[in-house]
Amino acid sequence: MTMQPAPDPLPSIDSLDELADLVMRQPDVYLRYSEGPETDSDTTASCDYEADVLMPGLSVSAIAPEPWWPRPAQDWIARRIRQYAQLHEPGRFPWVLTGRVVGHGPDHEPLVTDIRPIAALGERTLKEAAARYQERFQVGRDSRTGQRPDC
Repeated sequence: MTMQPAPDPLPSIDSLDELADLVMRQPDVYLRYSEGPETDSDTTASCDYEADVLMPGLSVSAIAPEPWWPRPAQDWIARRIRQYAQLHEPGRFPWVLTGRVVGHGPDHEPLVTDIRPIAALGERTLKEAAARYQERFQVGRDSRTGQRPDC
């Protein structure tokens, strides 16, 4: 696995709109929660802990909206950030990167190499994502808890 050196200091994306602009210009941007690009070095790969198997790249989350998505990009991106928010704990933070997809992990997440760190997500971005997710989605509703909408 290869990784380009991270900018020092790693820039910060400070609004959901700024992140959406980046993603719409460059759809191969991925989200990762970790101790940062310095820790996720050339010798690090993600691990399938249940199977005790090293994977061929870093496990990331795609955050670009799918072509069928009819709502604003910010809605999709906020949802993707919030779906992995539990990984944001002391010493770990969300950051975005580009890279080459070399496979998929056991949860169908992209595995990337040839990584180029772009920026960390700032606190304002995370707060905006949380607020938008709560405002624009029926959080927790799924096929067991809600009626199918008239699409």
